[in-house]
Amino acid sequence: MLFSMTGFGEAKTYRNGRTVLSEVKTVNNRYLKTSLHITEGFSALEPQIEALLRKYVRRGTVNLSLVIKEESTGNDYGLNLPVLSKYIEDAVSCRSALSQKGIDLPIGTLGHFLKLPGVVQCNDHILENERIEQVWEDVSRNLEEVFTQLQAMRAREGASMETELRSNLDELRVLIQKVEALVPQTVENYRVRLTEKVGKIMTDENLAFSPVDLVREVAVFTDRIDTSEEIVRFYSHLKQFDQVMTDDPCCGKKLDFLTQEMFREVNTIGSKANSSEVIRQVVELKNVIERIREMVQNVE
Repeated sequence: MLFSMTGFGEAKTYRNGRTVLSEVKTVNNRYLKTSLHITEGFSALEPQIEALLRKYVRRGTVNLSLVIKEESTGNDYGLNLPVLSKYIEDAVSCRSALSQKGIDLPIGTLGHFLKLPGVVQCNDHILENERIEQVWEDVSRNLEEVFTQLQAMRAREGASMETELRSNLDELRVLIQKVEALVPQTVENYRVRLTEKVGKIMTDENLAFSPVDLVREVAVFTDRIDTSEEIVRFYSHLKQFDQVMTDDPCCGKKLDFLTQEMFREVNTIGSKANSSEVIRQVVELKNVIERIREMVQNVE
């Protein structure tokens, strides 16, 4: 079963007076790219969140929003006086320097300073390192739930893609079999045309020709349009593609590589083709491979 890189999950949990709300969205990306938005003061949890996320997601762009709300204890915040004092000192110095240039700039009220970063701090957050294990226990339970939802959605979409991919593989098998059957017919058609043309010229010129020369020319033509190696490799790629989907649910990179290899073999077959019917089949092969390529871009 395959996993799609596109998915969504959300969860809300309450435990120990703490509410945790999370939302995760994933879209396709060649590599793993994470974007984490977490309630201010809980940034110490980021390494553990990242590690847990990587257990579930190997590739794709992941946007995770995490909100942590705690019940009030009546002493939830405090002032960081050294930081506040430094802000005020810098403001006074700045005003003095501007005054010397004839610019009168009001410092502002204390309320303005209280809004600056780091002045007002949550006491619980200041003690976060001491409580990290307790907080993480609640957060991890929530994230396990949201990631489980995400995986379920990605698995459903992956199953749908796998069905479609296998259908396209069957179509490729039919098309390459047609190409395989057309090559001998192309050689025979060439032999007939060549025999007719040479025979007409020799008759018009009242000349005789050796059948050996004709056989030699047909042999050269046969070697020039021979695609047996490309067709054998193409069958091998189809078999590997099918096997990889069966064995590895997170195989997007492997499938993308095999798709490129199939396209390469078909290009070579097209360059060797000396038949309009073979060219037509090659065009159909390329169309199907392109459909497969677009789908595997969203396989993890």
